[in-house]
Amino acid sequence: MPGKSGLGSRGNSGQPVLGAPADVLDTYLPDNGNLGYRISRYDLELEYKVSSNRLEGTAILTATSYAELKRFTLDLASSLSVQRVSVNDKRARYSHRRHKLTITPDTPLPPGGAMTVTVRYHGSPHPIRGPWGEVGWEELTDGSLCANQPNGAASWFPCDDHPSAKAPYRISITTDSPYHALANGVLESKRVRAAQTTWVYEQVEPMPTYLASIQIGQYKQISLASKPIPVSGLVPSRLEENFGVDFGQQTEMMSAFVEMFGPYPFPQYTVVVTDDELEIPIEAQSFSTFGANHCDGSRHAERLIAHELAHQWFGNSVTAARWRDIWLHEGFACYAEWLWSQHSGGRSADEWARHYYAKLESSPVRVPLADPGPRKMFDDWIYKRGALTLHALRLTIGDGDFFALLQRWTDKYRYGSVTTEDFMALAATHSSKPLKDLWDDWLFTPELPPFPGPS
Repeated sequence: MPGKSGLGSRGNSGQPVLGAPADVLDTYLPDNGNLGYRISRYDLELEYKVSSNRLEGTAILTATSYAELKRFTLDLASSLSVQRVSVNDKRARYSHRRHKLTITPDTPLPPGGAMTVTVRYHGSPHPIRGPWGEVGWEELTDGSLCANQPNGAASWFPCDDHPSAKAPYRISITTDSPYHALANGVLESKRVRAAQTTWVYEQVEPMPTYLASIQIGQYKQISLASKPIPVSGLVPSRLEENFGVDFGQQTEMMSAFVEMFGPYPFPQYTVVVTDDELEIPIEAQSFSTFGANHCDGSRHAERLIAHELAHQWFGNSVTAARWRDIWLHEGFACYAEWLWSQHSGGRSADEWARHYYAKLESSPVRVPLADPGPRKMFDDWIYKRGALTLHALRLTIGDGDFFALLQRWTDKYRYGSVTTEDFMALAATHSSKPLKDLWDDWLFTPELPPFPGPS
């Protein structure tokens, strides 16, 4: 593989010269992601049998090499069996071990060479086990869902599983006709043939692999709004009444976040409620998935509803280029919870900040927010300290500059990949005061600094 064999080149600055993602893999997930090429489009043709959990797939990947490729790799779970691989319509040799599909083209690909990689595969998809539990394709009592973050995409399709490796998708999913199948993007066609239905979705806006998702269940579709942004729900019939209570403010929440964060970045938004209970909700690009336990008519999950919607801006459109910067997703989405609370007549953002500051103060951590380490990157303290960091910034630069910064952030880096340093640099353009001490205290020092602003 080019990077591992020394073909990747680097300049004197230490920054990668060729390609994206960088010539090095993410240190938090060094076994994920691949070198030597960049995928520019995924076309997935999938057929899924719910009763037997059987997946038949053909993945067509359009890519460009950025080094000579005598061979290259894709991420694909070992639980799936590969039947055939071709590169530019010529059959290619391959091996499939330890979640890596290694492909040897008929002839080496030159730097800058275009390639179309076709992989036919099948099997029973299962979640991938890791330090964060089981992630990826998961069976439900009557259907399935995909929850890929951070490394579960390979449980159901061959990919370059790296957060900065974004691409458009076309996803065709054929399943039994009683079931509704949802995938990322806009539904382009729906075709019923005998006992099966084929659903075809186009995800035009670039998407990282961990946000690719399919949800299958016996759902009723409910429209919450048709304009300016279409908002809908997919809900089991038995939960329809509860859905109206628990998600009744979804459209108002959308309007509030558009005002705070800038234009909604995708053509529509869908909320899926599974018939099963789920430990936590799941974000995907253009939709979110909640469990039946989040839809009980009590509105107890409203902060989570706000959190998942905010991820469409922070995480799905503007995506961290490396996992160490996960606070750019979770801290922002957590702060959106506090902003929504204040907007809807609940506790103010400052009250929530003080509440969670006290909790963090009683449970100190020993790693910095900007580099928490792979095992801690989804710990709850990252969400809360990330939100507190934003609150400290807001109190330092003022509301006008703070919300102008958020809107500039979502506009400048729409559909792009970012780092903590990118946010620091942009924040400097919205502040009349030096911010170095603030960043040192909140991002790079493990100890919790004093509560921001007047005590």
